[in-house]
Amino acid sequence: MAAVVRIRELSGPVVTVVQVLAVAACYFAGARLGLLRQYVLDGAVFTPIWPPTGIAVAALLILGLRCWPGIALGAFLAVLSVAPLRPTVVGNVVGNTAAPVCSYLLLRQVGFRNDLSRLRDGAALVFLGALASTLISATVGVGVIVFRGGLPAEDFWTAWPAWWVGDAMGVLIVTPLLLALHGARWPPRMSRWKEALGTVLVACFLVPLATHSALSMLFLVYPLLIWAALRFQLVGSMLCALFASVLATVAATDQIGPFAGLSSTELMFKLQAFNGGMALTALLLSSVITEQLNTRRSVEQACRELAEVLEHLTAGESRRERLREEGEQEGRSEGEQEGRQEEGDGGGRGGPS
Repeated sequence: MAAVVRIRELSGPVVTVVQVLAVAACYFAGARLGLLRQYVLDGAVFTPIWPPTGIAVAALLILGLRCWPGIALGAFLAVLSVAPLRPTVVGNVVGNTAAPVCSYLLLRQVGFRNDLSRLRDGAALVFLGALASTLISATVGVGVIVFRGGLPAEDFWTAWPAWWVGDAMGVLIVTPLLLALHGARWPPRMSRWKEALGTVLVACFLVPLATHSALSMLFLVYPLLIWAALRFQLVGSMLCALFASVLATVAATDQIGPFAGLSSTELMFKLQAFNGGMALTALLLSSVITEQLNTRRSVEQACRELAEVLEHLTAGESRRERLREEGEQEGRSEGEQEGRQEEGDGGGRGGPS
């Protein structure tokens, strides 16, 4: 028994270490993916979507605050992969770690649910988890670039929105998808595989057409997002949003299709406006639909319970009525029997002596 207790005591720290290392590995992998597509703004390099921030927020929401060292370790490795070791690396690590931690604390403060089953959860993730908390990483990150001389001080506010939107997009697109996949039932039900396959085929045709056509048909993505949210809720809508965002980022960095001939600033604003609007539509719409479906299920469950209660009450009333009728019938039988007995007694007394 003592050996079992010691094993259990040791398993806690071991599990925590494994989780921290896994978070660091996922953060670093997300950073490498995000760095595949970059654009230059005023001499500084930025990423349109920074997935590690979304990965970090999702890890904190799923595993808890104990995994923050993994975020710091992953951020440190990611910075070292693109820049030499220097004192300013500490500033990047602190900023990239503090933003997800702040996002986690704010979301937990307002009662955020990981299943995003309410509109208030979607709104909290947008405004607190994405837009508010990433102010920290954007300010620290651009400030570090200015401090080390990589960007003129007068260009701080020109470059700051690029960093801020990139981090916010990572939270808006990656975090809901990871939370949805974590909370999904595995293996998934295959009862609607034909509809899912049809949606995938339409997305594979429509999204490349919208993001690479010179006719600027980015708006064609929105009906697909709405359909995915209506039929497959959060998982479907966020997968479509991620797919469209990746292809739009590729087209923007290659300056083709609707992004051809734009300056760096125009390209940044057009791409981020599309990605942001798409992510907001997918997230908030799927949250509203999920909330309505849950409300409908709750009402149906309440109706079933009420029907069962009424059935029991009706059965009880019928039983009482039957018992009352049986009691009355027994009473009449006893009365008739007594009457016949009295008549028999009276006849016996009135006969000849």
